[in-house]
Amino acid sequence: MSALQYPPSDLIAGEWAPIGGDAVESRDPAEWSRIVWSGSPALAHIDDAVAAARRALPEWSGWGAERRFMVLRRFAELCTQRVEEIALLISEETGKALWDARGEASILAGKVNITLDPDGPLRRVTGFDVAASDTRTGRCTFRPHGVMAVVGPFNFPAHLPNGHIVPALAMGNTVVFKPSDKAPAVGQLLAELFDEVLREHGAPAGVINLVQGAGDVASRLVAHDGIDGVLFTGSWAVGRRILEANLDHPGRIIALEMGGNNAAVVMPDADLRQAAIECVRCAFITTGQRCTCTRRVVVHEAVAERFIGAVCKAASNLVVAHPRGGHPVFMGPLIDPHARDMALGAQANFARTGEVLLESTVVEGVGEGGFISPGVVRVERFTPTSGAGAGCDAEVFGPLLRVTTVPDLNAAIEQANATRFGLAASIFTRDAHAAERFRREARAGCLNVNTGTAGAISALPFGGLGLSGNHRPAGAFSLDYCAAPIAGLIETGDAAGISPGMTFDDNWIA
Repeated sequence: MSALQYPPSDLIAGEWAPIGGDAVESRDPAEWSRIVWSGSPALAHIDDAVAAARRALPEWSGWGAERRFMVLRRFAELCTQRVEEIALLISEETGKALWDARGEASILAGKVNITLDPDGPLRRVTGFDVAASDTRTGRCTFRPHGVMAVVGPFNFPAHLPNGHIVPALAMGNTVVFKPSDKAPAVGQLLAELFDEVLREHGAPAGVINLVQGAGDVASRLVAHDGIDGVLFTGSWAVGRRILEANLDHPGRIIALEMGGNNAAVVMPDADLRQAAIECVRCAFITTGQRCTCTRRVVVHEAVAERFIGAVCKAASNLVVAHPRGGHPVFMGPLIDPHARDMALGAQANFARTGEVLLESTVVEGVGEGGFISPGVVRVERFTPTSGAGAGCDAEVFGPLLRVTTVPDLNAAIEQANATRFGLAASIFTRDAHAAERFRREARAGCLNVNTGTAGAISALPFGGLGLSGNHRPAGAFSLDYCAAPIAGLIETGDAAGISPGMTFDDNWIA
């Protein structure tokens, strides 16, 4: 943890509070015996953190936008200066290949630039006036919601929380951040970077607060009476619990960014080389631990055998090795042995009614962690229901790809839509009409043509439908859920209107 300035701690009202112990531990997935971070969370810190954020809110929101933006621009500079330290810690705590971790670390600064671009997302949350009459002006302004709880995931432990925190702070909100209990060290480093620049600029204590912990801490935070919003990235199961905890708080903003069971459609006129490369890359990048990973391939029967064979061959040749080894490595380990067992268990379940074309197995002799090889399973068809069957609607967060064949575009779109999730989908075709029809009829928030499902950019909205999100996309649209539009009328004249049936005598106020 050389990148960290403080021992395992929470951050409350600008003070770092050590939480020694081992109730929560993160381990290097590639060297499982090596503990990266350990601490014993304090539930009482949740109340303290929310109270601190509430106290800081009036001053921080009153600073004015440009003054807050100055802090965030300095944060971007600091992230750029420390990108290698950030990347190394991401790799050590998540098992990401170092090139993959560098990719995550390098986009932290970019989020600030996109958020603060006056010709970009900022335009949608900039106030404006309209003429209501000769003497009356209609005015729209934007104000912060208040105290925002940010709950982060393990797979992008810096980038995804950062994608919530930057726009929240930009709009004048204050934050209580709860990182994943699988990546607490990266979460603490992110909080340390924000804390450093906030101190430099004399911001009030409590603009950002950090509380570490597992599910009990998250449950208490997202239901706390003192918060005004929850910005969450994670699974549908946890997202559902957040919604249930807030049924009696309809005025609280809830932005859910959840998983996916993403499909790639391959038509017979596609560039099969490009399609195979993209499907393999997007199925197994980050060891299958991205919400946008391709989970299902729907391929036209005319090219199925050639295409599926190429996918299996390319997948079997991916380099699975220590993520920080001295050689090119595509896949590191899964986050922990439990995730490894879940992926292998899903494969065994699918094998009961499907055909295992490429078996995912434990990779021996690489490290102590959850190293497994890619797997490919052929299924008869996909169904939008959970439960048994190789084609069931299950998001397997690991390097496991399922494939099926179809006779035409109608069936391909039907099979792509055979899921309750709706995050991402792709089609590979040279037919512009087929591509446009797919983009019109496929049910997903991110729809790509001739490129894979795992390729989102922050200059666009990022979010899904169904079990993947609640229509509050992140990316370039994250500012939208961090600000509340307020309407008002401003009268500069003295001609108050007398409505029919109303009488007023000026002598009454003489």
